[in-house]
Amino acid sequence: MDLRKLKTLVDLVSESNISELEITEADGKVRIVKADPGLVRPAAAWVQSPVMAPMMAPPMAAPAGPTAPAPAAMAAVPAPETGHVIRSPMVGTFYRASSPGGKPLVEVGQAVKEGDPICIIEAMKIMNEIDADKAGTVTKVLAENGQAVEFDQPLVVIE
Repeated sequence: MDLRKLKTLVDLVSESNISELEITEADGKVRIVKADPGLVRPAAAWVQSPVMAPMMAPPMAAPAGPTAPAPAAMAAVPAPETGHVIRSPMVGTFYRASSPGGKPLVEVGQAVKEGDPICIIEAMKIMNEIDADKAGTVTKVLAENGQAVEFDQPLVVIE
């Protein structure tokens, strides 16, 4: 496959919503995968043909010029929460209400009983209701509505 055609394909993928493109021709196979924007490394185009071994596009050079100074100090670590912390049992998206625009399941200052629903975590298109595992008063809601949450991330504090 000629280099101009390969460059055109790479440009097509980078400028569109396509995340992956694979083309097989008589003289070889090309697979182009768009890098996740959160990754630091550049996207790579893999070319494979009967004559050529797999090769990767050269990494991009760092821009010339002054480098940014290193941060003077690490960010302060937040103090651990006091009270009973309800943590996320799974990775997903945190919702305070059972429907968009609905009333939040709990508010700061609200008394809850053990088993009362406090939030919903959507994981794999399934809405999972998270219940209070202790009775008390909600003192803090630590996650924002629609925020991605990790396993064991603190969600709500009850005292």
